[in-house]
Amino acid sequence: MTDTSMTDKNRLIEQLNDCDGAKRLAALTALAGAGGVRAPGAPYYVNNHIHTTYSFSPYSPTKAVYMAAQAGLETAGIMDHDAIAGAAEFIRAGRIAGLPTTVGVETRVDFSGTPFAGRLINNPDQAGVAYMALHGIPHGAFGAVDKVFSRVREARNVRNRAMTKRAAAFLRPAGVGLDFDRDVLPHSNYAEGGSVTERTICFAIACNIIEKTGRGAACVRLVSEALGLSVGGTAEARLLDAENVHYAYDLTGVLKGGMVKDFYLDAAEELLSVDRFIGLGREVGAIAAYAYLGDVGDSVTGDKKAQKFEDGYLEELFGFLRDKGVDAIAYMPSRNSGGQLKRLRGACADFGFFEISGEDINSSRQSFICPQLAAPEFAHLIPATWALLGHEAAATNERAAGMFSQETIRQIPDLPGRIAHFERLGRGK
Repeated sequence: MTDTSMTDKNRLIEQLNDCDGAKRLAALTALAGAGGVRAPGAPYYVNNHIHTTYSFSPYSPTKAVYMAAQAGLETAGIMDHDAIAGAAEFIRAGRIAGLPTTVGVETRVDFSGTPFAGRLINNPDQAGVAYMALHGIPHGAFGAVDKVFSRVREARNVRNRAMTKRAAAFLRPAGVGLDFDRDVLPHSNYAEGGSVTERTICFAIACNIIEKTGRGAACVRLVSEALGLSVGGTAEARLLDAENVHYAYDLTGVLKGGMVKDFYLDAAEELLSVDRFIGLGREVGAIAAYAYLGDVGDSVTGDKKAQKFEDGYLEELFGFLRDKGVDAIAYMPSRNSGGQLKRLRGACADFGFFEISGEDINSSRQSFICPQLAAPEFAHLIPATWALLGHEAAATNERAAGMFSQETIRQIPDLPGRIAHFERLGRGK
């Protein structure tokens, strides 16, 4: 490749994160036309949990598809917090790149009035609140889903403003400023239907700290001494490296793990109840999934402290979820021990849950590939992903044709049979 063509390619890659969605897609089209964007993949690489700039991520929907294709994924799924606004672009980008895609939304759900109201479920920040996801959302339902989550985002931003003020008070003695409209909102796509998360606030803080101290030892001193946050081991080594290309995201991880407790306010008004969340999935023909976390020891992501979550009462929780009408359990194989995953898979089989895999992408340091999927014990997650694709396509054509509709369950009662049927649909067979 000549220097000129390499320069042109790099320019197009930069445009994949342009503020204009049409320019992003045009750049991907040009890259595809210049020789394709998909690296040779392996049949066990899938990811159904990719965040974009419509919640928090280094990547626009188009850039996320490009990165997934370059990594060798066979399929890719968008999963933004409280937002579906990036889905249409993600689908179009997938078609340009020749990469099959799925659509989902992640949100926090209120378990008040249930046996789990006072327990840490899978949310490190708040007891009685759990992360759950809608997977395989039919394309004709995007408007209905956005209508629900637009109210969630609006209520969430009231809390975001209040949390930003609390964070600003915490930062003031260290000489670091923070304003919601000036510093936080510009790092979101809120005006276009995206959401602002605690990680967005942390990223804004990280950028302001870097602007004040620069990179390296001065930054580490401010975080550890002025803010009193623990910075050690790998995190410290990364932040001492002024040439670290992931610097802002690495600092965000430190702040997310150590500072959120100092500004967090409990979510309340923005939350869907567990019944409303499951009902929404039924209404639109999506697959309602619980996101398994498991007890945390040495955090893989570096932004979670050692805590105990649903492992202490997993079977009780799964029985409750099954009786409520939850369809699936989503999990990230790289995040848990072999013992946790063995128990989890056994519980999914016992309670009849569909299993969905994914690795959340919210840092430029993260890989789109989960190497654990190559292991034989996770082989079933690959046909499950193709079944998810088949469900989304079938339910898009007719909601009653989805994997968990009453009509489909009557026709194919056993879950393995349904997975096999929808896998064939997903693979176009």
